[in-house]
Amino acid sequence: MPTVPAASLLCPVCRDRLACNDGGGARTLVCPGGHSFDAAKQGYFNFLVGKGTVFEADTADMVAARFDFLSAGHYRPLADAVAELAARTLAGTPQAPATVLDAGTGTGHYLRALLDRVAQDRTPAAAIGLDISKFALRRAAKLNPEAVNLVSDVWQPLPVADGTVDVVTVVFAPRNVAEFSRVLRPGGRLIVVTPRPGHLEEVAGRAGMLGIDPAKDERLAASLEGHFSALSADDLDVPLVLSPDDVSRLALMGPAGHHLDRDALATLAAGLPPLTTVSARFRIGVFEPLR
Repeated sequence: MPTVPAASLLCPVCRDRLACNDGGGARTLVCPGGHSFDAAKQGYFNFLVGKGTVFEADTADMVAARFDFLSAGHYRPLADAVAELAARTLAGTPQAPATVLDAGTGTGHYLRALLDRVAQDRTPAAAIGLDISKFALRRAAKLNPEAVNLVSDVWQPLPVADGTVDVVTVVFAPRNVAEFSRVLRPGGRLIVVTPRPGHLEEVAGRAGMLGIDPAKDERLAASLEGHFSALSADDLDVPLVLSPDDVSRLALMGPAGHHLDRDALATLAAGLPPLTTVSARFRIGVFEPLR
C-alpha cells in the first residue's frame, strides 16, 4: 500500500487536507469535512469529481500498447535521464521525505525509474502519480505500489497543497503550469520532456502519427512565461530498432491512438520488414518556479 505524502494531498471536493483513516497503508483517504475516497481494488484512487473533463482519456488498448512498448525498454535511456535530473534535485532537499509529482504518469514507467534511482542514493521520497485514464492507473498502481496513484484531471486544480512538492515531472503530457508552480516548493524543479523535430520520422507519417509542431519550443516557452524560468535543456537521441508489432504499439500509444484506423495500421505492419530503424529525438527541459 502507498504512503500518503505528509500534508500534500487535498480533497478534490472541498480542498481540505486529506489523511489516511486506517493508519499505515493508504486504503481510504478522508478529509475533515467527511469526504472519503476508497482505493480501487487495483490500488489507485479516483479523484474525478463534478461534471468531468473535456480531455479524452487514453483507452485500454492505447494503454496496453504503451505498457508493452515501454516494458521492452525502448525508451529506457529517456527514463534514466529524467530520473537522473530528478535525483540531483531530490538529493539536496532539506526535508524528508522529498515529494515527487508525476503529472500524466500513464503506466508509471518513468516514475518507476525515478524511484529506483533515488533509492540508490538512499534519498527518502514520496510519490504522487496522476493521470486521467483509469486504465493507465491500473498499470501504474501495480508498477509503483509505494506511490499514491490518482485518477485526476491535470487541467483542474491539482489535489495537492501549495509548496509541498520538490519535483514535478511531465513526460509527453499536458502542462498546467500555473498549478505546477503553485505546488512546487521554492527551489523545486519542473522537468518537461517534449519531442524534437524529426522524432520518429521514419514511421510517423506512414503510421498516421501526429506530426511535431516546428514551433513547439516557442509554445512551451510562452506557456511557462510568468511562472517558470529555464535552467537547462538537453537533447537526447535514442536509436530504435523496432519490429512491426513495436511500430504498431508506438503508433497506438500516443494521442493519435484515439483516431487511428486499426485495420490500416495492421496492414502497414504486415508490410514492414522484420526490423525498422527509427530515431527517437527528445528534449528534456528543467525549469525553476518564479517566486
